[in-house]
Amino acid sequence: MEILVILGAPLAGAVLLASIGEREHAPEINVGVCLVTFVAAVALTVRVIGEGPLLVADKLFFVDSFNVFLIALTAFVGLTTSIFSRPYMRIEQELGHLTPARLRLYHSMYQLFNFTMLLALSTNNMGLLWVAMEAATLTTVLLISLYRTPASLEAAWKYFILCGVGIAQALFGTILLYFAAEKLLGAGGNALLWTELNNVKGDLEPTVLSLAFVFLLVGYGTKVGLVPLHNWLPDAHAEGPTPVSAVLSGLLLNVALYAVVRCKVLVEGSVHTSFARSLMMGFGLLSLVVASLLLLRQKDIKRLFAYSSIEHMGIITFAFGMGGPIASFAGLLHMTVHSLTKSAIFFTVGHATQKAGTQLMDGIRGLVTISPLIGWGLALGTLAILGMPPFGVFASEFLVLTTAIHEQPWATPLLLGGLAISFAAIFSRIQPMVFGETTVKRLPHRPAMIPVFVHLGIVLMLGLWIPPFLADWYRQAARLIG
Repeated sequence: MEILVILGAPLAGAVLLASIGEREHAPEINVGVCLVTFVAAVALTVRVIGEGPLLVADKLFFVDSFNVFLIALTAFVGLTTSIFSRPYMRIEQELGHLTPARLRLYHSMYQLFNFTMLLALSTNNMGLLWVAMEAATLTTVLLISLYRTPASLEAAWKYFILCGVGIAQALFGTILLYFAAEKLLGAGGNALLWTELNNVKGDLEPTVLSLAFVFLLVGYGTKVGLVPLHNWLPDAHAEGPTPVSAVLSGLLLNVALYAVVRCKVLVEGSVHTSFARSLMMGFGLLSLVVASLLLLRQKDIKRLFAYSSIEHMGIITFAFGMGGPIASFAGLLHMTVHSLTKSAIFFTVGHATQKAGTQLMDGIRGLVTISPLIGWGLALGTLAILGMPPFGVFASEFLVLTTAIHEQPWATPLLLGGLAISFAAIFSRIQPMVFGETTVKRLPHRPAMIPVFVHLGIVLMLGLWIPPFLADWYRQAARLIG
């Protein structure tokens, strides 16, 4: 029942908002649909924790400790982003950046994007997972190009081409996975069900699985933003509406990495070597190092934090690549705190750029003077994403580093070097934005800062104390994938 509500609410909301999305109360309807989705996700989480993994609709949907955690996180960030977008999108319309028709497109595609993310997370069918990721690509293209400026159209086109090519690689990997399973499970849909594949993974052909994983990692890794497949991500973040940047960093990257980890579990069970682990660790470290160096060159605030997202997805990919209960626990924790922190940062950045009328960091100054909430929200969010204690990012990065020191000591200097460069690059640019002098005017609508401090409050709590039920949840998920 919960699955039907989780998937049905955003789908119905997309249809409704496609017809009335430009009206005065459309933002409230958008929030209401996201609230229904989140409540259903909480109910599903409680049920999975109490009853264990669930198979629904003739094995079409499968929910365990791993993906129910991501379903809840996706629904929560989707809700808070919809709350933030209420005043933000109204200001954009008043500034003449959006027409009523484009506002209707935004609201309907926002719900459709949520639907595709939740479908990808909950489906048991690897083919349907691919379809959901492709649908997410199409909806995101429309959101990135919302402003219809030459730069936004170019960013959307680049996103469509690069992710389209990537998702084609993932399709080929999925086909290879099907051919490997067909001999054991027979022709038909069962050969693509993850639960069935997991039961027979030890008997699958190792060579075919290894080749399939290469294509799946490259395909879904393109949507994760792993270097060198990352070129679409900075442009998409910089040119699309800020709420889209928040859900791209907070949701889409996680869901694409979820698909990679599901495939890794199958490959490791078949190949019994470090092949999949080495590939993920290599891509993760490369992403961390390259993104940290590129941070030094950025002048646009949204591009700066886009490269920060690439850096952190590299850390998470490296953690899942190492495997084991501690590294997998750290990867899940970092997924959570990065999603919450980065979306909170984009909320503050959105209001800051509206105030200044520019995304260039040199044109944004003195935020703490003209709006203390925005200024302190950006300052605290920046400290959190840089891994300053006692925020949760510090705890997850500390776990990754200590595990790497024990298990992969060769990688430790690269991890430390990348984190140090990122700290210097981001902190040196954000400090004058928050505390410099300015003549910027106030916004016509009161900014929605409650989601910012709710997110940062949770991240702070996770750095000081992880509730026992949440820690058990992470441990269960880590055992499933580690």
